[in-house]
Amino acid sequence: MNIDSIEIVRVSMPLIYPFRTACGDDYTNESVLVRLGSGDRYGWGESASGKEPTYSPECSITQFVISRDIIAPLLLGRDIRSGNELLKILSGIKGNQFAKAAFDCAWWDLHARMLGKPLWKVLGGIGPTVDTGADFGIMESIDLLLETIHTANSQGYKRIKLKCRPGWDLDMVDTVRKTFPGITMHIDCNSAYTLDDFDMFMKLDRYNLAMIEQPLSHDDLIDHAALQAHLNTPICLDESITSPDKTRKAIQSKACRWINIKPGRVGGITNSLLIHDICRKANIPCWIGGMLESAVGASHCVALATLPNIRYPSDIFPSERFYKKDLASPPMKHSAPSQFTASMSPGIGTEPEPSAVGEFKLDHAVLR
Repeated sequence: MNIDSIEIVRVSMPLIYPFRTACGDDYTNESVLVRLGSGDRYGWGESASGKEPTYSPECSITQFVISRDIIAPLLLGRDIRSGNELLKILSGIKGNQFAKAAFDCAWWDLHARMLGKPLWKVLGGIGPTVDTGADFGIMESIDLLLETIHTANSQGYKRIKLKCRPGWDLDMVDTVRKTFPGITMHIDCNSAYTLDDFDMFMKLDRYNLAMIEQPLSHDDLIDHAALQAHLNTPICLDESITSPDKTRKAIQSKACRWINIKPGRVGGITNSLLIHDICRKANIPCWIGGMLESAVGASHCVALATLPNIRYPSDIFPSERFYKKDLASPPMKHSAPSQFTASMSPGIGTEPEPSAVGEFKLDHAVLR
């Protein structure tokens, strides 16, 4: 397909309440939307690197500039016939996975629309319905956390995830586990700890956690392998997995027993598929994560969550969980408690509303 137009929009969506993690407190979520046009057909992608470079070295401002000034000119006017071809064109750009991801996801949406098929079917999904979990950031009090977990448990969520950071970790986990002894749960450390915290992780090993997500540095494999060798609890890598090659090295070094796939973090759908297949071959189970994207980015995550090696409820949320107003239509809605059903429409089945984009946009560029 020949790419004859590219639209890039940086947006900021206000959150209903602050989302607090070890990376900091977020009051808005910033992402970059990309629209690839080919004749009268088009596809949308979204990648949410965030307002500041706290989760990864990228942020929405750098992502927008790289997208507008470097990536878009490389793709405009090219006949791109696969996701692998698109990433090959961009292979000279080091890093910048979030920036690449929005273009790759837009290509896949365009490709599926041209085929007249839902994206999840094009990717090889095994069924349209996916399980999701409930996530809880750092809260004002343990009592409030327990109350919200109780609500999620009564709503039928199959697992919970607890964000951790120093000062909100071992005692919090102890209280939650004693209050909910049978619930499936894991913790997400967002790279907040080092091997100096070894004793704390040994204590966490007794709480029957499903996994400990990204306990150590955002780009580390070696220390994670050392820690995993002493833990019965599986380590799940998130921030450390930025490419298929990093996935291969993580598995070879035995740095983890689970891998979280976020299309934004790894460079898009194409790399997500490669990572999924590498893990499946090595019998390393996966699940899909998100970055609080609008329904555009979340719909790509739903499509990925239909793949056969996704074996844990994924981080995909209804729009109303974080936003008074989603910028895309239709917004994300559960099809059943703790479940989403991927759209049967061609592509991802949703796209931005022009009026909402106008309300939330910070930067805008169109190349033809």
